[in-house]
Amino acid sequence: MSNRALLEVIALDVQDAVAAQAGGADRLELVTDMAADGLSPSRETFAAIRAAVDIPLRVMLRRTDGFAAGDVSGLAATARELRAEGATEFVLGFLNPDGSPDLAAVEALVAELEGCRWTFHRAVDRAADRDQLRKALADLPGLDTYLTAGSAAGVADGLPVLLAEAARSGEPGYGARILVGGGLTLAHLPQLRAAGVDAFHIGGAARPDGWGRPVSAAAVARWREALA
Repeated sequence: MSNRALLEVIALDVQDAVAAQAGGADRLELVTDMAADGLSPSRETFAAIRAAVDIPLRVMLRRTDGFAAGDVSGLAATARELRAEGATEFVLGFLNPDGSPDLAAVEALVAELEGCRWTFHRAVDRAADRDQLRKALADLPGLDTYLTAGSAAGVADGLPVLLAEAARSGEPGYGARILVGGGLTLAHLPQLRAAGVDAFHIGGAARPDGWGRPVSAAAVARWREALA
């Protein structure tokens, strides 16, 4: 059996997507406006990227900065538009002001997705109770991944949490795959891989010249080689 880990790369446009695939990315997370930590791309951007690459695409469902859902009906409309364009995988996650999961918003969007696979993103790192959140979401259809750094401050601070959660794989609330991202560096990989973590997410690390520049295929290839 292959021990190859999944490498997901953030893509903002076609140029990013083509470079990420050339470097060996297994999947892309499609967003726009990283100044707001990543919002939903347009239907046109999704279509252009889908035509340019043949690896899986997970599309962000988020219309405003932060982790409040905001206009849920608008988000649902965005989900319908993207699905009509061919999107089959998504990324979402919302919290109430007290840090509990916004189940009403999440469930409303999951209903629109009709069984499509989706990632609960780094809102989990700002939850008041991570364990409670995981157990509250555990039975939602399509949820197969948590994107997490283990801490709102990033992987360097969250590593103990990531290792502890990896050790609970298969327990109630811990069936979804851990996708580690948020301040992730190559130096973190040996300990995470030894703990059984097999999925990794990079954004800035794929852009050595900063977010104002496109994804570097060579940078992605360095990560792919490290995870082979």
